[in-house]
Parts: sequence; C-alpha cells; structure tokens
Amino acid sequence: MYKSQILKKFLKGKRATLLNIGPMSKNLVDVSIEISDKFNLPLTLIASRRQIDSKEFSGGYVNNWDTASFSKYVKSKSKKKKIFLARDHGGPWQNNLEINGKYNLKSAMNSAKRSFKSDIDSGFDFLHLDTSIDPTGKKIKNSELFDRLFDLYEYCYSYSKSKNKDIDFEVGTEEQSGSTNTPYELDYNLKKINNFCKKNNITKPTYVVVQAGTKVMEMRNVGSFESFVRPKNETPVEIQLPKMINICEKNSLMMKEHNTDYLTNESLSWHPKIGIHAANVAPEFGVVETKAIITLMKKLKLDKLMNDFMEISYNSLKWEKWMLNNSKATKKDKSIISGHYIFSKPEVKYILHKLNLECNKKLMISSNKFIKDEIRKSIFRYLINFNMLRLK
Repeated sequence: MYKSQILKKFLKGKRATLLNIGPMSKNLVDVSIEISDKFNLPLTLIASRRQIDSKEFSGGYVNNWDTASFSKYVKSKSKKKKIFLARDHGGPWQNNLEINGKYNLKSAMNSAKRSFKSDIDSGFDFLHLDTSIDPTGKKIKNSELFDRLFDLYEYCYSYSKSKNKDIDFEVGTEEQSGSTNTPYELDYNLKKINNFCKKNNITKPTYVVVQAGTKVMEMRNVGSFESFVRPKNETPVEIQLPKMINICEKNSLMMKEHNTDYLTNESLSWHPKIGIHAANVAPEFGVVETKAIITLMKKLKLDKLMNDFMEISYNSLKWEKWMLNNSKATKKDKSIISGHYIFSKPEVKYILHKLNLECNKKLMISSNKFIKDEIRKSIFRYLINFNMLRLK
C-alpha cells in the first residue's frame, strides 16, 4: 500500500500541512514516535544519507544507525504504524564518501542506486530523488539533471516492483536557493516528469520540491518567505506560491517545501492557509536538543562538562556548512549549531551519561526527560501552526 494514500486521507477535508522530521537524534526519533502514537498522527522521518545510510556506506552520524537498523528500530517502536520512513536527498554525491573519494558520475550514480536499494529492502516508504549536487562546481544543464533523475527513478521503481513494494517518490533537481521558482519553471519540469512516467509506465511522484523562499543558515531562516525586502525581480511569495500549488494540484502532485526551520509562528500558520501540502524541518530540532543540554549543564553548574561538550562540537567543524558570508556567529553559536552531529561520539556519550547522573542526583529527573520535553514543545509548535493538531 502506498503510504501517500494515508497522508491524502488525513488531509482530505482539512487545511493542513504535513510535518516531515529530520531524525537528528535518537531522542528526536523517540519523541516523534510517541507523538504519532498518542495522537494517531501521520509523521514522516526524513533521513539524509549523511544522517543514516546503509552499512556499506558506514551508516551515518545519528545514533550509529545504518539504514536497516534504523528502520527496524522505528518499526518496532511505532504502535499505531503512522510513522513513515523517507530517504531525504538521495542521489549522487549526497554521501561524504562519494565526495571525499572524488567519485566520477558513473560511480556516484551506482553508489546512489545501492543506497536506494538498501532503503527499499529496509522498508522505506518514500524516496527523494535529488540530483542537485555536482562536485565539479559547474552549472549542469537541465537536460543532464533530468537524465540523472530519470535513471534513478527507473532503477528504484523497477527494483521496488521486483520486491513487491509500493514506494512513493519525491522529485527535485535543484538546491534550495532561498528564493522561489517561477510557474513556468515548475510547469516545464512537471511536463518532463509526466512524459517520462507515461512513456515508461511508471507511477508518478507523490511530492515535488518547490523553491518556496526558505533557506536555513546558521540558526535562522534567511529565505524570502518572510523577508521584508524582496529579492530583485522576484514575485512576492504570497502571490507566487498559490500559483505553484495550483500547478501541482492540476498534476495530482503534492507540493513539498524544504528548509522550513526557524520560521515564525505567523509564517508557519500561513502554510495550511496558502495550501502548502508538506514541509521538512531538521536542523532546528537538533539545535533545540543541544540548547536543552546546555541549559541543564548551566543549571547544575557543570562548567567543565559543558566546556568539554562545546569544545568537541566546535572542533568537529560541522558548523562550517551553515555559515553566512561575513558571519558574526560566535564560537558558542558554532558549537550549538553542530551539537547534534556529535551525540554518538563515545566521549560525548560519556559526557551525557555524567549529565544524567547529576540530573538524577540533584534534580530528581533524568536528563532525557527534560531534553525530550523541549523537543516535544518544538514539534508541537509545527503541528499546531500546520493545523495537524489542536491541543485543548
């Protein structure tokens, strides 16, 4: 059964935006499952290849999970079976091994296919086919990007059918720019995709990624979605997006927004009003967890423990990709931004173990309870503003 049928049934008759959650940590995964079960809500965990990948590619940085063990864990914990698994940004050079190994196009495509094969074997429900990365740095022609997309699409569809599995697809061929697409671009792209699917008798995608004026840098959203100053020659989001959504709906597709993190409640509440079908949130949840850890350490005056944690995080250099040009971010900011990347390191696990002992001893609570409560509040902010959930 295609899981998109369950999502569309949930959306039927209501204005809501579906929340897709990046599995930044075990705590976040656990809280997502708990919320889904308690409120019988469909939530999708969107794992990038850097977060979780197959054992062949050394897994990822999240809880030392590989694709199979992550899937097994989630499926064993979810009682209502409303937590769905998705590959986010699957495609060539989306794994550090392919970039560091300087794979050529053929090798990177074969590598991506093996990763997708593991996703399908492990019971993933959605696959995002993303051909936006090319390490050469040169601008790739649209025709080449579509060739790569269709190669992956045909492979994944054929393999899934050989295994009697129903897989939903999400398509996108460009990186988030912080601006919006034009209706002409979207219409052209969808015609190409529809023609490919019809010609090859392949199921059409469920989601199409639309540039919605969102882009995450540092600990804020720097896109034009809620910008007071519009980018030059760009139609305002509130005018442009409804046109894009209309094009998606005419093609029986759902529009997916990426980089939704850090938007204000007001901006989030406009998502269901405008008609945005689904949105991805990831790094914000990792930052929320890191800030919760730091709050506990400050409260308990565990200065050495906190300094050790912050130093390990800063030295990981995982903050570098999130920096704006001429950034004013402090060393502390950078440590917070990259905190979730280091949770699974043995030395950090030891630090968090010591924090938990001190919490139990002095506050009579586990550190994980406090941390999970903070994550839960952050998820609720999206669920409520997206009109997925109404709390009394």
